[in-house]
Amino acid sequence: MPVKRCFYEVLNVTKNADDTAIKASYRKLALEYHPDRNPGDEAVAVKFREVQEAFEILRDPDKRRRYDRYGHAGLSDGMGGGSASAGAEDMMNAFGDLFGSFFGGGGNRKQGGRDLRLDMALDLAEAARGGSKTISVNRKEACGTCSGSGAAPGTRVAKCRTCNGQGVILQGQGFFRIQRPCHACGGRGETIPDPCRNCRGSGRVDVKQDIEVRFPAGIEDGMRGRIAGYGEAGPGGETGDLYVFYQVLPHPFFQRDGSDLHCEVPVTFSQAALGGEIPVPTLLNGPTPIRLERGQQTGEEIRLPGKGMPNLQSKRPGDLVVHVRVETPRNLTARQEELFRELAAIEDKDVSPQRKSFLDRIKDFFTGSGHEGARQTEQPAPGGK
Repeated sequence: MPVKRCFYEVLNVTKNADDTAIKASYRKLALEYHPDRNPGDEAVAVKFREVQEAFEILRDPDKRRRYDRYGHAGLSDGMGGGSASAGAEDMMNAFGDLFGSFFGGGGNRKQGGRDLRLDMALDLAEAARGGSKTISVNRKEACGTCSGSGAAPGTRVAKCRTCNGQGVILQGQGFFRIQRPCHACGGRGETIPDPCRNCRGSGRVDVKQDIEVRFPAGIEDGMRGRIAGYGEAGPGGETGDLYVFYQVLPHPFFQRDGSDLHCEVPVTFSQAALGGEIPVPTLLNGPTPIRLERGQQTGEEIRLPGKGMPNLQSKRPGDLVVHVRVETPRNLTARQEELFRELAAIEDKDVSPQRKSFLDRIKDFFTGSGHEGARQTEQPAPGGK
């Protein structure tokens, strides 16, 4: 006969563990070793029975005291103790919600319908305006012929004889008994002697339905909307919901940052040097003019208030941020090249202050006091003076 392991060791708890710790460890191990999760694995089944037995003893204050004092010998029939079946019932009461939900129990519960998911793509302008779109959804709805009961008109459903209308059956295993959905009625607690011909007894039929989906101005990529009651009808239970996941597509001109929009606008050398007005695109209202300052530089920003995206909460629009990019010309004509050469010949350093500063620093480094001074400071004074 195999030697029994210490019950505290089986449940991975210390000898002074309280009831909360014992129950928590039992829940974890019972799920890990349950036969439904490990079909055909006898070694795991043995561990599952060990966990059941250990919990049966350690959860009972009287049995635990006798076990702590006498060990396994203190649990023999001669030492007293209650029935195993009663203990198993207590465990089922303590953990009914856990195993009922995990293994499909529930006792004649009406099963709700499945939720549905739909992905909806919006361009950036649609996301800015808000509005609605009509979509087609394939779903299951309650059969109109039998009103969702599954029984032929003029007939009725009957109480399941296998589970006596409970929807579940109890199965014992050692010290433990678990609830399983009734195989005869699928957990509904009812059978259908004369099924509806329209839905073949399922109580549901397939339909394709057009649904108007509304979305607010300023909606963002990845947001989710819920339309209650537009999922699938359940077999005798409530209808599920439809969840719409929104995807805001990239825009060719604008990048979104919260409520602000960013746009890069190329300008010519002459526009950047002389300044003036140029048109820039906006998302909803077409081109709008902006003014370039004389000597506008690449990377500088021009902000247009109120030309961005609506804020989803406040509804106030953000800004459009224009990023200036001075474009170097290519493929010059002979006349254009001639003009650029004339310009280069008369350019003054004061016209390009950043370039002048950069060239001055280079000159100082190679020929100025900064470079020589750095080398001189590294030379030790002769004679230690």
